[in-house]
Parts: sequence; C-alpha cells; structure tokens
Amino acid sequence: MSNSCLINNAKGHIPASQRIPPIVKHLVSEKAKKTIDLVESFVEQECIPADAVFEASLGQTTKERFSAHPAILEDLKRKARSLGLWNLFLPKNHFRGLGADFTNLEYALMAELLGKSMVASEACNCSAPDTGNMELLARYGSEEQKKAWLEPLLDGRIRSAFLMTEPGVAGSDATNIGQALTMERARDGGWILNGESVLVVPADTPGITVKRVLSVIGFDHAPEGHAHISFKNVHVPKSALVLGEGRGFEIVQGRLGPGRIHHAMRSIGAAEKALEWALARVSDPHRTTFGKTLGEHGMTIERIAQSRIEIDGARLAVLNAAHKIDEGDAKHAFKQIAQVKVVVPRVMTEVVDRAIQVHGGAGVSQDTPLASLAALARMMRIVDGPDEVHLFQLGRNEIKNGRALYGRIEAQKAKTKGLFKEYGVEHVDPLALNRTSGGSKL
Repeated sequence: MSNSCLINNAKGHIPASQRIPPIVKHLVSEKAKKTIDLVESFVEQECIPADAVFEASLGQTTKERFSAHPAILEDLKRKARSLGLWNLFLPKNHFRGLGADFTNLEYALMAELLGKSMVASEACNCSAPDTGNMELLARYGSEEQKKAWLEPLLDGRIRSAFLMTEPGVAGSDATNIGQALTMERARDGGWILNGESVLVVPADTPGITVKRVLSVIGFDHAPEGHAHISFKNVHVPKSALVLGEGRGFEIVQGRLGPGRIHHAMRSIGAAEKALEWALARVSDPHRTTFGKTLGEHGMTIERIAQSRIEIDGARLAVLNAAHKIDEGDAKHAFKQIAQVKVVVPRVMTEVVDRAIQVHGGAGVSQDTPLASLAALARMMRIVDGPDEVHLFQLGRNEIKNGRALYGRIEAQKAKTKGLFKEYGVEHVDPLALNRTSGGSKL
C-alpha cells in the first residue's frame, strides 16, 4: 500500500513517536516508541481503508448484522499478531507477562491511534468490553475462571459482554443493580438468576434471552453492539462467582477505572480523525465560497485553531491520568480519571461538531465518518458513569479543601494589613468601608 496513507504534514510524514508531547517523552521506552510507529502504520495503511469494507460486509438486516463475522477482520487480526500488536492494553506494572508489557501511558499513545479506526482496536485485541473483562478476570478471577475465560479472550478466540444496568432503576448508581435482577442460592451451591455479586455467565446458558438490539443515536454498532437482555431461571454454578459474595461493587469499580481511561484514550484519536477530515475539507481547492477556499475564511481558521487547542489539552490530561495510574492504580488516579471522563467527550463532541459544520450536508450523511463519531462522542458522556456523577464527586472533594483555603487567605489578608502599617502605606480597608456605608453598589 502507498505510503501516502501516512502523510500528515505539509512536508510529508512525521512519525507518531516524534509527535509524543515533550513533557512525557522521557517516560516512553524505545520499545514503545517503535511500537507506536507500528500501530500508526497499521491503523493508517490497513485498518482505516478496511473500515468501510467491514461495515459493508455486515449486511443490511438486523439478523445479518449481528451474526456476521467479516473475513477482513480476521485477516487484520493475523496481520496485527504478526507485527506484535496484540493485547497492548495490559499494563506491565499490574499484569506483567499477560500482554505486551507497556505502561498505561505508553498504551494511551497507542490507543489514541487505534481510536481513529472502527476495527483497529478489535484487530489488536484491545477493544471494549473485552479489555475491561480481561483485566477483571486477571485481577480477581480464580485459576479455573482464568483458564476457561481469560485465556481464550487473550487469544482472541471469544468475545465477551458486560451487563451492568437495569431498565427499571437509575443505572448511574451502581448500588441499584440487583433491584430488578434477583439472585437465589441453588441446591448445588450455585445461583439462580431471575445481584449484588459479579458472575461469569456463558452466553448460551438456558434462560438468557436477547430481547432486542439497542441503537446509539441510530447506530447499532454491529456485530457486537448493545442489547436488552433478560434472565429467567438462569442457573450458574458456584464456580461462576468472581472473588466472593458481596464484593460485586468493589470488582465493578476496579473494572470501570481502567475502562474509563481507555475510552478517553480512543476518543482523543477519534477527535483527531474528525479534525483531519475538517482540514482536508477546508483545503479542497474545488470547494470555494465567495471566491475563497473554506480554509481562507476567518471563522474556519478560528474553529480549526480551537479544535487543535482542545485536542492537545485533552491529550495531556489523558496522559497525566495514565501516568498517575502507573504510579499506583486506578483508585490512586481517581481525580485524574474523573477529569478526563468529563473533559474528553466534551472536546470530542465540539471537534466533531465543527468538522460536521464545515462539511455541510455531507457531514451528517453516511458519506463521512463524522455522524457516527458524533453519536459515539455523545454516548461517551454516559458510559461508565454520566458526567454528573463525576462532576459531583470532583466538586465535593474540591470543596473539602475550602476550610483550609479560607484560613490561608484570611491569614494572608491579616499579614497584608500588618505590612501596610509597618511600611506606613495608606490604604482603604474595603470590609471596613462596607461596614460603615452599609454595603456597596456596582
């Protein structure tokens, strides 16, 4: 394939390893830099051109789309494995030996590139929800569970799902799970699902019904996608329990932390892709308005600049969160993960929206990837916890510092007052003036 797929600069191509933000470059190993460049070549030359072929191979009807397994995906998987681009996401400080042994920060730079393609993450066995489920099983699973489920997931032989919301309750509060799904002890020591624990359940277990496929703002995300699934007298053995009774919330939170940062990593790449489409559009010499190319209009120039600023700032926030996880774990990086969970989807939404606007009618059609990216960006504000939850927790924790800061500022004011007196400088105390005048008006 032509190297023109890699051109990203007026002078040709600047490899991804040379575009790593300088503030974190010293944290990236030489092995990781080489892999980052391999990922970029694989995504740009193999995966992005294959996206439309993959989509067309799914068919038209719901039944066709959700039973399809396009051959092009398996070919991409083989190419990825031959390049060593497999299970890149498992951080070496937490799961040494299970994956490619990169840090979270190094993987963040790779995941950004994977996020530019519909199929790239799965081609490298780095797609959700499998990544989170593999981490869950690696961290909390029994040896039996690892052999039965983790090993085939790591090998890319099976896919998995993660069920964690219920139609009848507020899913933003994970402790609500179990109000609509009951869990009773079976005579053999297992359970009958008709709660609060996390279990591994084979998809072909009798009693599991996929009631309907759910779309995301009109996109079904086939062949995996999202579904409304019901359980009726579903029997699972005792060995299906992960970690222990009553520890479901702990496990779910341990899984969601890394999942949130992975979504943010990929979303940076998706935003970058939208900006690339916008830049290509405004540079098209055949598209002129009022005697100028789109890129010569002041409003367009400002929007492009704003998108660049927002993407670069969001990327640094993601890398900071990833490094914080590397220093400890997801719990250690709670604040940083919550920040990117809120910021990155908003940035992606704005960048994609500007790209759609510059494309006009084509931007909202299937002729560009922008409409699907817009739906994905909006979904990211809900998955793994809505913005409101993270904003509330972040704000509440910040306010805890208020008392200390109030005392510090009052002490500074008192010292300022003493310095005025010490140096004989005349000043007006605004508080004293307010007390004598009964307040002030603007």
